[in-house]
Amino acid sequence: MKKVLLLLVIFCLFGCKKFVVSFEQPTDIKLDNLKLEVLLDKEKIQEINLKTAKGLPSYETAELPVSDEGKHQLQIKVKDTVFNYEIKYPEERYIMVTAHLKTNGKIHIGILKQAYKYRFH
Repeated sequence: MKKVLLLLVIFCLFGCKKFVVSFEQPTDIKLDNLKLEVLLDKEKIQEINLKTAKGLPSYETAELPVSDEGKHQLQIKVKDTVFNYEIKYPEERYIMVTAHLKTNGKIHIGILKQAYKYRFH
């Protein structure tokens, strides 16, 4: 039984390749209930409704699968605009997506990519 459990743990550590995407919930009230469509390689993966956070922003996290070659196209669709980002695994394993409202009233999606987990101070 211990051997089977050990093999299962090893398989999940080395066989289950995923990258983590965190979506920041905005503090700007104008972005409340904004719908984001998340597409991975032009296939819809998830739909996220942003909820305004009071004070510090909160995060909604999703784990997305990785192909054998490790290159993907992450698309974030907001209203009538699509933002495209290239993801390379394992160099860009942890991704943070943030929605901003520009001074001209247009929405912009920003992205941060790195190989290690984000630490907030």
